[in-house]
Amino acid sequence: MELITRHEHSTQTVITFNTTSLDASNADAFRKQIRPALESSGRIALDMSALCFVDSSGLGALLSCLRFCTEQGGRFALYGLQRPVSALFELMRMHRVFQVFNSLNEIEGVQS
Repeated sequence: MELITRHEHSTQTVITFNTTSLDASNADAFRKQIRPALESSGRIALDMSALCFVDSSGLGALLSCLRFCTEQGGRFALYGLQRPVSALFELMRMHRVFQVFNSLNEIEGVQS
């Protein structure tokens, strides 16, 4: 099952989730599916609007993506967090670790 869809938009690669959760059941599959995008694009925008649930395994997968992009000199930004996911990010202080935006247009308005 494809967990994500990839498309090019302006100067970055946009990744959209095709699932409502990122958790222990699919975090490894997510890492494998997003890896080609991370390797080929220096600017990733991850559309989180479909996700209603993220657990610690999902956060770990997102952190590994961020780490990879940062090491390559790229940018890994998130946008469209739903209320439960946003609350988790604030509770875990992940909103201070990731670049989190409301929309793709907002990301494009910010220089990296």
